[in-house]
Amino acid sequence: MTTRASDALSDSAQTTRQRASAQVEAIAGELEEDIAMGLLHPRERLVEDALMERFDAKRHVVRSALSTLETRGAVERRAHVGALVRSFSAQEVRDLYDVRELVETACARAITTPVPGDQIRPVEDAMHEHEQAVDRGDRRSALRANIRFHELLFGLAPNQFLVESVRRHARMASPIRSLTVVNDRLLERSRDEHRAMVVALREGRTDELVRVCAAHLEPSRDAYLNLLGEL
Repeated sequence: MTTRASDALSDSAQTTRQRASAQVEAIAGELEEDIAMGLLHPRERLVEDALMERFDAKRHVVRSALSTLETRGAVERRAHVGALVRSFSAQEVRDLYDVRELVETACARAITTPVPGDQIRPVEDAMHEHEQAVDRGDRRSALRANIRFHELLFGLAPNQFLVESVRRHARMASPIRSLTVVNDRLLERSRDEHRAMVVALREGRTDELVRVCAAHLEPSRDAYLNLLGEL
């Protein structure tokens, strides 16, 4: 085989791997959204054959996507059952949200305020996207804008390990947060709290930012505990 032919095969293999990796991430992302929106429920089985048909994907790609979601904490695997949307006990919910409050309030407190206009503008843009999606009843767009808002807000903190911890624990809570995405009253509360966070960032009111960030976690935690009959 010539060097040129060998290079061509190597490039082709790399392109195939990149396409497979992109497909894995796309499938994982769509399933993660479905979980966060309550379209896939805790303890619901994620059947490989059905997912292969839905996404027109090979089995190894679907398995990789499910492994990605397992790593993120949104899916669990059980012997003789397979992959399921993760369910949480009442104590696990309390423990996870204790950790979320610790890391999110620490992240909020680490942000230097007041935040300059050029830095806060992307956060405000995401806030407006969320408001508009809530107002028109577009829950999927509201979910995406909500995630973007929080990633941009907490991304203002200088400690990237703390920022990554916020992101990781928020993803883990996707099955819990699903109960608030379908509730208009709680979506409106989320919208109002986003506004309060932005005002606190702009005006340099760090204590208020920390308070609102902590309160912002309560609805999804309490809704899930109420579902379990533990509230």
